[in-house]
Amino acid sequence: MLEEPNQKEPDLIDKKVFRKKLREFNKKHAHEVAEIVKIVAENKVSWGKVVERNAEKYAEDVAIKFEDNMLTFKEFNEWVNRYANYFISLGLKKGDVVELMMMNRPEFLITLSALGKIGAISSLINTEQRERTLAHSLKLNPSNVFIVDEDCFNAFNNVKPDLNLRKGQNLLFLPDQCGMPIPDGFLDLSQVVKDFSAENPSMTSNIKGSDPLAYVFTSGTTGLPKASILIHLRMVGSHYLFGLLLGELTPEDTMYIALPLYHTTGLCVAWAAAFGVGAATAIRSKFSVSHFWDDIRKYNASAFSYVGELCRYLINRPSNPDDANNPVRTILGNGLRPDIWMDFKKRFGINKIGEIYGASETGTVFANYLNFDCTVGYCSNPYAVVTYDFDEEQPIRNENGFMQKVKPGDTGLLLWGLQNEFVFVGYTDKNATEKKILRNVFKEGDAWFNTGDLMRDQGCNHVQFIDRIGDTFRWKAQNVSTTEVEEVLNVFEPVLMSSVYGVKIPGTDGRAGMASVVISIKIEHFDFSGLTNHFRINLPPYAMPIFLRFKSNLSITPTFKFKKVELKKEGFDLEMIDDPLYVMLPSKAEYVPLTKEIYDNILNGQYKF
Repeated sequence: MLEEPNQKEPDLIDKKVFRKKLREFNKKHAHEVAEIVKIVAENKVSWGKVVERNAEKYAEDVAIKFEDNMLTFKEFNEWVNRYANYFISLGLKKGDVVELMMMNRPEFLITLSALGKIGAISSLINTEQRERTLAHSLKLNPSNVFIVDEDCFNAFNNVKPDLNLRKGQNLLFLPDQCGMPIPDGFLDLSQVVKDFSAENPSMTSNIKGSDPLAYVFTSGTTGLPKASILIHLRMVGSHYLFGLLLGELTPEDTMYIALPLYHTTGLCVAWAAAFGVGAATAIRSKFSVSHFWDDIRKYNASAFSYVGELCRYLINRPSNPDDANNPVRTILGNGLRPDIWMDFKKRFGINKIGEIYGASETGTVFANYLNFDCTVGYCSNPYAVVTYDFDEEQPIRNENGFMQKVKPGDTGLLLWGLQNEFVFVGYTDKNATEKKILRNVFKEGDAWFNTGDLMRDQGCNHVQFIDRIGDTFRWKAQNVSTTEVEEVLNVFEPVLMSSVYGVKIPGTDGRAGMASVVISIKIEHFDFSGLTNHFRINLPPYAMPIFLRFKSNLSITPTFKFKKVELKKEGFDLEMIDDPLYVMLPSKAEYVPLTKEIYDNILNGQYKF
């Protein structure tokens, strides 16, 4: 349900402590701050130039650790160049798009950097997407080159007939350790690049910071993902903002990344922060809670990247006496909730939590530079937390049509001021870009980016994340489009209509998916097993609804939008609902009726969703 946040005593920032810390920070990092300003103003530095600089500056230092293999910065750049020169031989040039669908592995970073050197754009496909959603993402930005690794091949092959591929398209394959034969029509990318030059390509000097480096997919309100534009400047800036200023990493450090590299937290925050300052990056193909601390100790990682769910998985594990006996001193990521912040920090011996808040499509960021607790950090760019109507689900405007900022300690909608072109680069879809902009907010003619997130103003340019709003909610560290889930539900016979929204489960981060459904048959004849299979074919696991509510009808607005406010308030509360309710419990294969016993166990935290 979407309720007004609990107005408990807010975590306000102490002004005296803030001023002292800010003075010390500015004195220590004056050079780095000046360098950032210069880079933005000149617009000359690209990610490829950072790779080349580090190949000289940190030549023999380890850049990448993966399984039992390592690459130095010099070796990394040489492989990047082989890939880049191969891509040049294919005729790729600045502005061309390459579809990149692979798990976390060194070749992901090599390929992205190689394409960046020649000005081509990597379209970073979410490897959990399937069927219609995957086909949409692969077709959204037309490309003549598709790079797919062994782990992703089956998902790609299932939608290949829908891609309308032409004769002569370049299909490139990256094998893994399983020894899968090279598929028909594909070339083994790992082999064809070997004989190409390891010298730096000449065109890298022509790439600007404002040029696109990659497309990163985010949930769209139209029901399908949209591609946000990641420019070179964001990657270069992250090296300074997070590597030097926040994490204080050095070439002696190792950053451990188990988050997917197709998302910005793993790629643009963690890897850029480590790589830019000459620290090593240890990669795991996919997060594993049981192997996490073993990996940390194996790689002697002094830092790791996180999202809130990752931290909750770790803290929900039974405690061990040696939990704090690890090399980690700082962590970098987003979504660590205040309710577990202090316990997490103490249990695992973390000195500094580098919490950040940003968005794939923007260049503005909050970051916990000053190491306060329970905050997404400090922002120096213009922003506003404005009053919000929780019933109407929209910001409040006064009698003059303008919005008002909340008082410190209060909660509202976070907006970012659009003072330059780097704040909101936007999406490849111009209409989607315009929908995120609010105009005439505080005065006639101004423009602000709507983050879609509720924040508590903590004072001193700090905020605390509260929740997401609107037609997208966050679950398992992923943004879920309600429209996408509704469209999948509505094609399942005998569903007549559905309304999807997020509801809060005690002890979890974000909101779990819930669907109110109208069907044309009696519920005792409904095929729950078939629905579950339908979801698994057409939706990533995090987007599958946890709860189902069967209703006789659904209320709509005059503009034919579902009225979700009441549905969200009622959630899965058995005391408020007479309709049949079903739940998909953790590790179960099918929906079961939500009984009073199960309901009480959910509220008491007996199930680990």
